[in-house]
Amino acid sequence: MEKITGKSISGMVTIGPLRVFRHKEFSVEESKVDRPETEVARFDSARNTASAKMNQFYQEAVSHVGLDNASIFKVYQQMLTESEFVDAVRSMIRSQSINAESAISQAEKNFTQIYSSGTDVYMQAHVADVQEIARILLRTLHQKKAMFAGDEPCILYADDLTPSETIQMDTKKILGFVTKEGTPTSHTAILARALGVPAIVATGTEVDDSFDGKTAVIDGFSGTVYLDPTPGILAVMKEKQDQSIRLKELMQQLKGLPSETVDGHRVEVAANVSSASDLAAVLKNDAEGIGLFRSEFIYMGRDTLPSEEEQFNIYKLAIETMAGKRVIIRTLDIGADKEASAFHLPKEENPALGMRAIRICLKRPEIFKTQLRAILRASAFGKAAIMFPLITSVWEVWKAREILDEVRMELDKKGIAYDHHMEVGIMVETPAAALISDKLAKEVDFFSIGTNDLSQYTLVVDRTSRVLSDFFNPHHPAVLKLIQMTVENAHKAGIWVGMCGELGSDLSITETFLRMGVDEFSVAPYSVLPLRKQIRSIDLSK
Repeated sequence: MEKITGKSISGMVTIGPLRVFRHKEFSVEESKVDRPETEVARFDSARNTASAKMNQFYQEAVSHVGLDNASIFKVYQQMLTESEFVDAVRSMIRSQSINAESAISQAEKNFTQIYSSGTDVYMQAHVADVQEIARILLRTLHQKKAMFAGDEPCILYADDLTPSETIQMDTKKILGFVTKEGTPTSHTAILARALGVPAIVATGTEVDDSFDGKTAVIDGFSGTVYLDPTPGILAVMKEKQDQSIRLKELMQQLKGLPSETVDGHRVEVAANVSSASDLAAVLKNDAEGIGLFRSEFIYMGRDTLPSEEEQFNIYKLAIETMAGKRVIIRTLDIGADKEASAFHLPKEENPALGMRAIRICLKRPEIFKTQLRAILRASAFGKAAIMFPLITSVWEVWKAREILDEVRMELDKKGIAYDHHMEVGIMVETPAAALISDKLAKEVDFFSIGTNDLSQYTLVVDRTSRVLSDFFNPHHPAVLKLIQMTVENAHKAGIWVGMCGELGSDLSITETFLRMGVDEFSVAPYSVLPLRKQIRSIDLSK
């Protein structure tokens, strides 16, 4: 028996035969082509096919993990559409009269060397993206499938798995997976968690091929993997597996119960929504509302802006579906890694700090007003609230509310109904907003702490980067201090404060947030019941 440990991404136990999966390097041989332009056309055909596949993966990922975590597939799609890598491949085919496979392989080597040799950690993080794009193109040219395809259900071991490999997993065949590399906050881990696939990542241990076909156990509660376990260990793990199944069944009994601590402190557990198709999962998991409706999905994957009527129908559907439970609609958060071609945004050196979210809305008020009209009209059909993202200054709130008031007056003049008492809040997702939350609290009805961006901007670390995983700590004292400050200032001003983002569903720190005074948690639909269970086990009086 061999025992290895890593970082678990789900509290589940699974048992099955191990299959060792090795990424097979393509054997690329250079050959000369007589007609370079024909070879460029062959390359472009494969590129377009791969780009369409990435768009399909993106749509699937959005329904599972939301826009933020699905964005890696948009990055891949963009790299496949127009990028320096694509230009380099075309140039080599034309100038050297070589086959597409050879040009792709050489371009990968060149860009890997360029990105790896520099001191810019952000650029170094792109090495994996370039390597994945090269693999995707080579597979497409040779019409090869990316993932292991076995007939029997198994536990998969690999050095690492890419997001595109993870999204293709047949969850009936892949019982779980173990990787030597990776991080719990990577796109691969987030996708696996959403798909309900037990996994242990970052084991740092190379598994020998001799274990292929032998029994393996993933203990997601302790982060342990047992390879070829002894009869005694196997019996213990089977009992633990039965307990986890019973626990999952008991979780269903939490439906209809309040999210209330042992000593009677009640909070709200709502769900994040990234598309209209998420609404079924929201109802299935008994969310107490929608704490984050990511409206940007309406704008993405299209060349034209959505009309007011189109937006109105989507918001109305969500509000009516929730039947009186609050639906918080975040105004569009386009920019950075969430691109929408209809906005024709310029290329920026650092898009995460550039034209995005509320900045676009204030610079393009005609687009903002169309969305606000649609939200206000939809508010007449239930309980809605509106939330402005990426706020850093009080004046931004003043300006956004000024535009909102202009739209209200337009509707009043036309006699169009809307909820005149609809709450207006902001996302606190920048250190700047947290530090002036005492002033911002006087301007709005609620805060929602966006822990994803707040953690990244505070620590200056991309939370999905494998290269920087050692530097990213969402429990960092600085992050927690900003959250505490925000909650205290909100309550002093008499407004409530919620939390959305990955940290909200981190059960290891739920009690800390409850003691801080967080009033509402908005998490992925599949995290609602586990979070409610955790809340109901906590006694704040002790």
